[in-house]
Amino acid sequence: MKVVIQRVSQASVTVEGTKIADIQKGLLVLVGIEDADTQEDIDWLAGKIIKMRIFGDENDIMNCSVQDIDGDIIVVSQFTLHASTKKGNRPSYIKASKPDFAIPLYENFVRSVEKEFHKKIQTGIFGADMKVSLLNDGPVTIVMDSKNRE
Repeated sequence: MKVVIQRVSQASVTVEGTKIADIQKGLLVLVGIEDADTQEDIDWLAGKIIKMRIFGDENDIMNCSVQDIDGDIIVVSQFTLHASTKKGNRPSYIKASKPDFAIPLYENFVRSVEKEFHKKIQTGIFGADMKVSLLNDGPVTIVMDSKNRE
């Protein structure tokens, strides 16, 4: 499972002209799922995302988590995180899971993040053509892969 975590001053998701998610200070988390992903990957990422200290404290040192600042989270599915660009100029998405496998894992990921966060999170719509808007704060962008836990 791959995630891109962006610290945002604001973010929103719009589908077919309707805004379905909208936050101010917090995290926008893009998540890509592959067939090798399990509950262990979900649990590890959910815990890391919630506890990651990437918000400034009173001295403007990145020492606070999204929980510490009472921020919000939007989670958006993004199969293109598993793009392979090894050959040619058109990315291959062969590693990205098909919806029948990915949707239950995505929904479980959302529930797991909510459980760790102790707060409802907002989401995009799996498989929809979404317009994601964000104001990256910092900018702070972190890429994590549950198969490469560095």
